[in-house]
Amino acid sequence: MDFSIYIKKYEDLVQQIENVCLKVKEDHKDKVTCRQGCSDCCHALFDLTLVEAVAVKRRFDELFSGKMRHDILTEADITDRKIFKIKKQATEAEKIGSDGGRIIERISQEKIPCPLLNKENLCKMYDHRPIACRVYGIPTSTGGKGYTCGLSGFSKGENYPTLNMDAVYKRLYDISHDMVKDFKSKYTGMGGILVPLSMCLNTDYNDEYFGIPGLEIIG
Repeated sequence: MDFSIYIKKYEDLVQQIENVCLKVKEDHKDKVTCRQGCSDCCHALFDLTLVEAVAVKRRFDELFSGKMRHDILTEADITDRKIFKIKKQATEAEKIGSDGGRIIERISQEKIPCPLLNKENLCKMYDHRPIACRVYGIPTSTGGKGYTCGLSGFSKGENYPTLNMDAVYKRLYDISHDMVKDFKSKYTGMGGILVPLSMCLNTDYNDEYFGIPGLEIIG
């Protein structure tokens, strides 16, 4: 399976986002407080779209082997179980009529360390970290609601350049759907899935995963 075309599109999007982040940081140096050793965003719960999961896993496979790889995957499995438990509780709460918005807000407040975070609070895959990690320190918006890192200097009620994450995720979904369609996967809705980084690291994105029909044997 050749993922290169789709990963290139993903990396082009990442570069565009990096340029936006750099501009905001340059224009608001006193507001963006991201620094080496700060790991607040490394404890936040978020999911990856399919194309980002494939891109992150590809880099992980290139970078890690042996004991370090084993240790990271073991930690990722533990993390994934914790995330599953939190999401299951949220689903059960929603079934009995709890407010969906409050459930999402509560989930966003859960803190679980990323399996790629080392003992010095540094990312083991910093250059290839997901988009959510890259934009955490600048103002973003989702569904018309603005968000900023609680450790930043951005003040509520003030106007700042804001990255529209709805547009970012639309692009990610579009690339993911194109990938699934081009691979002729039998799982036609796969382009819309979201998975935690911890699950992504323990997944093999191969023919079987994508549900690609095998060659027929004639004779």
